[in-house]
Amino acid sequence: MTYRVEPITREQHLAYIASRPSASHMQVPSWGGVKPDWRAESLGWFDAQGQLVGAGLVLYRPVPKLKRYLAYLPEGPVIDWSAPDLEEWLSPLLDHLKAQGAFSVKMGPPVVVRRWDADAVKAAIADPAARRLRDVEATAYEPRAFDIADRLRRLGWQQAEAEGEDGFAAGQPRYCFQVPLAGRSLDEVHRNLNQQWRRNIKKAEKAGVKVVRGGLEDLPAFYTLYVETAERDRFIPRPLAYFQRMWQALAAEDPDRMRLYLAHHDGEVLSAATMLIVGEHVWYSYGASTSRKREVQPNNAIQWRMLSDAHQLGASVYDLRGITDTLEDSNHLLGLLRFKVGTGGQAVEYLGEWDYPLNRVLHKALDFYMARR
Repeated sequence: MTYRVEPITREQHLAYIASRPSASHMQVPSWGGVKPDWRAESLGWFDAQGQLVGAGLVLYRPVPKLKRYLAYLPEGPVIDWSAPDLEEWLSPLLDHLKAQGAFSVKMGPPVVVRRWDADAVKAAIADPAARRLRDVEATAYEPRAFDIADRLRRLGWQQAEAEGEDGFAAGQPRYCFQVPLAGRSLDEVHRNLNQQWRRNIKKAEKAGVKVVRGGLEDLPAFYTLYVETAERDRFIPRPLAYFQRMWQALAAEDPDRMRLYLAHHDGEVLSAATMLIVGEHVWYSYGASTSRKREVQPNNAIQWRMLSDAHQLGASVYDLRGITDTLEDSNHLLGLLRFKVGTGGQAVEYLGEWDYPLNRVLHKALDFYMARR
């Protein structure tokens, strides 16, 4: 079958996303409004009968002084990745992007490769011989993912391996931690938390920690904690304007697309987190906390409230986003992995991000620039 790829309206894009059980929050039209340095375009795939059968949000990043672009589909596009005619889906995409002036294309197929349950991850962390999660026997495999990877390579796509020593890629995380919710009661989810998590949730309740939902006006309080967290965890914080823009862009599309939660204790905000919702998939997006009063366990309290709300929304998965792949004690992100493992969920490996050089000279120049940055 031959597919036609062409721009679609925001309404068409949203309607298609709504017809799917889940799609990434980076593949909804409003995500383009979160990234003002990129030009956004909604694309649709049409079959021979003229039916819309796929959609994708493309972000174009201009090259200074050249009318050429890096085209990026974060965690997308939303197409049938298991289709036997995968090249018929991707070829018209490349044709369209090349006509738009793209010199390189980057995409992140939303395809799961392997899963490790919480017990397997805990055992791997405790095993001194296990240096990386990828080297540990998985609990479950998705055989079709390996076939998709082989087909992408044959089509000329190159797997991006720009990972730092902590296992995080330059784009979106390849390894995430998720709590499955479909078909489970909230009591079952709670019983699956480890003993420390259950104890900490009870401690927070006894200490009087109150978790409330906030609004746009509460983002500065979140941001104060976020800057403290960035200094403690050694990452560069985004500006407050980024979160304000995110809130306004996503809320304009759907008033419940983004939520803010704050954990209060004796009038002080100790922890805050943002949550994103698209269909049956709910993400813990950004988290922030102070080092003060950690004994009242505000972080466990806020996560349990968000997990509970995700379950109430009918979500099939609560996604805690990126985790490190490196299991060595020297890795400063190992504590975050241990925290997420306590939810009793599973580590998930995706297919990762893939590049297609439409202009090899400019593509190599981009690689050189990114390596030096």
